[in-house]
Amino acid sequence: MFNFEQLEVWQKAIVFADSIYSKTRNFPTEERFGLTNQMRRAGVSIPSNIAEGSSRASREDFGRFIEIGTGSVFEVVSHSFIAKRQHFLPDESFLSIYTSAEELSRMLSGLRESLFSSQQ
Repeated sequence: MFNFEQLEVWQKAIVFADSIYSKTRNFPTEERFGLTNQMRRAGVSIPSNIAEGSSRASREDFGRFIEIGTGSVFEVVSHSFIAKRQHFLPDESFLSIYTSAEELSRMLSGLRESLFSSQQ
């Protein structure tokens, strides 16, 4: 088992990425290379950055990857607003994404803080 697999935030990020794939499955086909692709790539970027960052030699480097992952959470939220306004994403799916994104954001922030608070 890789060390990142033990991180609860990585496990939740994997579930989140899966949910983005499910929730974008019924988007219009003309959005396949647009919003669908953007949301999926951002969703996959979150656990990927956690995993890649965990391999880095320094806490600063790991922290930078956590920041990038957090940016991807925000990107999914922004895309979700657009998808909802375009009537691609039902209200309950939007709320599910938004709520999960809030939790992931808090967890990523906590992980980043723990990287630097344990140095002191």
